[in-house]
Amino acid sequence: MKRIAAIIFVAVVSFSISACSKSDSKKSDVQVSKPPVAVEVSTAANSSVTDGIEVTGGLEPKFSVDVKTQIPGLVKQVLVSEWVHVTKGQPLVRIDVAETEALVSRAEAGITSAKANLVQMQVAANRAERELARISKLKESGLATQQSLDDAKSEAEAAKARVGVAAAQIHVAEEELRQGMARQKKGAVVSPIDGVVAMRNVNVGDLTSDAAAAGPIFRIVDNRLLNLTVTVSSTDSGRIKVGQTLEFSVDSQPGRTFTGKVMYINPELSSADRSLKVIAEVRNVPETLKGGLFAKGRIITGNRSQVLQVPRSAVGTFDMQAKKGSLFVVEKGTVRKRDIQSGTVNGDMIEIVSGLKPGEQYVVRGGFNLKDGDNVAVAAATAPTTATTPTAPASPAPPTAKK
Repeated sequence: MKRIAAIIFVAVVSFSISACSKSDSKKSDVQVSKPPVAVEVSTAANSSVTDGIEVTGGLEPKFSVDVKTQIPGLVKQVLVSEWVHVTKGQPLVRIDVAETEALVSRAEAGITSAKANLVQMQVAANRAERELARISKLKESGLATQQSLDDAKSEAEAAKARVGVAAAQIHVAEEELRQGMARQKKGAVVSPIDGVVAMRNVNVGDLTSDAAAAGPIFRIVDNRLLNLTVTVSSTDSGRIKVGQTLEFSVDSQPGRTFTGKVMYINPELSSADRSLKVIAEVRNVPETLKGGLFAKGRIITGNRSQVLQVPRSAVGTFDMQAKKGSLFVVEKGTVRKRDIQSGTVNGDMIEIVSGLKPGEQYVVRGGFNLKDGDNVAVAAATAPTTATTPTAPASPAPPTAKK
């Protein structure tokens, strides 16, 4: 009896274990078969792409000048204020030049006196010439001595010399007048360029110094033409050429894109970081941009067609240095993880060199929880750039329950 009871107990235990194993297996099957993941997809298609080099830099006026006074003196009039437009030659400040004006008047009087003296000397020279001619005739007739003739010649030559001295005195007086007038003109400080007064550092009553010792009293800035100075890595330095377009944006003008043209390329790389300095000219009419703004953009190096690109958000574990990444490709309702090789990066778009073909559908959104082999439900298909996305067949509507 005991042996029979033991056999029955073992049989019951084995049956219970078998039943539990089957139950656990069914539960595991239920857990593995998860519902399809909703994703958004796009169809890969070739498009045209513009190659460029990402750069950053600062804007500065191409033409600006610090205005100084050329002569010392007392400021008697300030004609402009800050942040106003001025034109080339427009007076900015007037300095008291009363002493110089007196010297100019004296030089003018000296010219008048020298001219009168020249006329007098010319009259004396003419008289001496006539006297010499008369004595010469008398000498031929034997009515004048040789001494009288020699004296007449000496007097004529002396008269000519006095005419030359009087003419030289006129030149000296005229030069003194020119110097005085030039110094008088320096009393009016004018703008050397068209622009805007960015800084004013002078007031009426200030005592100015000459240009060598004085600091600037005005700063004039012309914002109609700006220089955008950027740096390019040594790797990309060989792709830069004069005349290339630079597209950029600034934080003060969100949503707007500005353009410039590469005009100057430094002939040598910086020894500190092996970078190349490049300057692009930016025409700024109307004057929307200001000097000192930080700019971010790229230098356009060329255009290509038949290039396959995908959004950066579609690529997972992207290594920009190694140009490698991965994305999910939809194949008959199932996703497959693909390793891709990237090319150039243009903003939010990544060029795909290998790993994806035109016409294949790849996951754009919803891929953060995906694994290779997961079933997916396409929520919406995004139209490709240049190719038409094939339309998926509509899912049949669920039958309506009858009451």
